[in-house]
Amino acid sequence: MKVIFTKDVKGKAKKGDVKNVSDGYARNYLLKNNLAKEATQGNMVELQAKKRKNEKLEQEEKDEAINLKDTLAELTVELKAKSGENGRLFGSITSKHIAEALQKEQGYKIDKRKIELDQPIRVLGYTTVPVKLHPEVQGSIKVHVSEK
Repeated sequence: MKVIFTKDVKGKAKKGDVKNVSDGYARNYLLKNNLAKEATQGNMVELQAKKRKNEKLEQEEKDEAINLKDTLAELTVELKAKSGENGRLFGSITSKHIAEALQKEQGYKIDKRKIELDQPIRVLGYTTVPVKLHPEVQGSIKVHVSEK
């Protein structure tokens, strides 16, 4: 029997896959537990429509990420911190600080986990910080740390 999986089934298929399985397995387990539905003509058309819709949404997300990347490239996030001799900070600037300043000053909400700061910033001056906006889109933010 040909079925369309509505949920991930470990060892068998992922959600949205169309596979041939034995009749007993389909009727007694998959259909009974709403893990799959029979692959009728109507269900196949519905599956194709969902796939097209998901592709369109993914493309829109990617386009938004590209626009945000271009906007962030032009911005400079200003942060103030106490420093000692030679411009070394007493503390450090983390991705959390950058995300909060970006939200407060510019109004862009970016998750701190998307700001890929290898090491916290510990010196005064300008630093370019990479930001992962989408799995396929990488941007950067210019961060300026000045004396408090």
